[in-house]
Amino acid sequence: MNPRTRRRPVLPAVRPPSFSGRLHDARTATSVGRRLGVAFAVCFVTGLISHYLQHPPDWLADDLPSRPVWGYRLTQGLHVAAGLAAIVLLLAKLWAVYPRLFVWPPVRSVRHALERLSVAVLVATAVFQLFTGLLNIVEWYPWPFSFVPVHFAVAWVVAGSVLLHIAVKAPEIKAHWGRRSAGTLELPAEDARDRRSLLLGVGAAVGAVTLTTVGQSFTPLARLDLLAPRHPGHGPQGLPVNRTAAAAGVTAAALSDWRLEVLGPRPFVLTLDQLRSLPQAGARLPIACVEGWSAQARWGGVRVRDLVERAGGQPGAGVRVTSLEVRGAYRVMEMGQEYAEDPLTLLALTLNGEVLSPDHGYPARIIAPNRPGVLQTKWVTRLEVL
Repeated sequence: MNPRTRRRPVLPAVRPPSFSGRLHDARTATSVGRRLGVAFAVCFVTGLISHYLQHPPDWLADDLPSRPVWGYRLTQGLHVAAGLAAIVLLLAKLWAVYPRLFVWPPVRSVRHALERLSVAVLVATAVFQLFTGLLNIVEWYPWPFSFVPVHFAVAWVVAGSVLLHIAVKAPEIKAHWGRRSAGTLELPAEDARDRRSLLLGVGAAVGAVTLTTVGQSFTPLARLDLLAPRHPGHGPQGLPVNRTAAAAGVTAAALSDWRLEVLGPRPFVLTLDQLRSLPQAGARLPIACVEGWSAQARWGGVRVRDLVERAGGQPGAGVRVTSLEVRGAYRVMEMGQEYAEDPLTLLALTLNGEVLSPDHGYPARIIAPNRPGVLQTKWVTRLEVL
């Protein structure tokens, strides 16, 4: 054959993939999406509460409420539980809509391009937020940035993206919200049955994830706590520990000559025996951590407000607390007047009637009502009246 007459191979035409599944539709996406929206709303509101309790602006620090004592335990437990449920719902939502990624042509107009860009931002930030949150509750940080400020900032992007998505899709959402789609006949019976089966399956998955993790904060379900990284009854003295004395660099040598320094108009220093000789108080309070676990315990020690008063502090004074730990973002902690004056806020020396173990902050730690666990400072060595 003459090489000049050889025909070039004909390449097949590029066609977008086709999807025959009946449930990749707006009706299914709307049904899953409204449940996902509720989960996102709970996460956003409780996340704001957690963030501002941990990092209050100056104008808010003295007005943060110390009651109810179980407040942070409830809100952070809801935050983590809703976040885990949202992972299941997000996967279901993406399954329902992913064929739209392959629409052809990919961009039909400037408006369509902006709409697709907004969806891309929503999906990317939602996936980032949920899966970094999941890694946070197991305390694994395979990234170079600080989790807390990035998680807080991206939460606002997710919230804005969700609101924008709802605004853009409002007519479609409204059309598919109820049992009948606006302007169309009732969908085939087999589609309705399949959709109910799908939604029941997604609901069962959400229920299974919730039941096997929520026991880390809701102790009546502690026996079902199979998948959560913490169990409320496991740990030294029957309480979990996130940061051990060894991890914080608190050694036996550092504790051997421990003293409590209280700074104020009338500063003083106390040994552990002198601290134990002061009037003691007890309080049954939960300790609740940002990772979602919480547990209630009986604490004993000296009221912080009594130490502030002895140091010459005036009513309304706050307190700066310094730990023996050699490093850490929460080595120095400040509490506003609501916490400092609350009679349940203790410089605790005992836990459930026993002397604190080193991992629980021996010889003294802060325990206060409605307070994140990272601010219940362990290995306290200094109190400063503000």
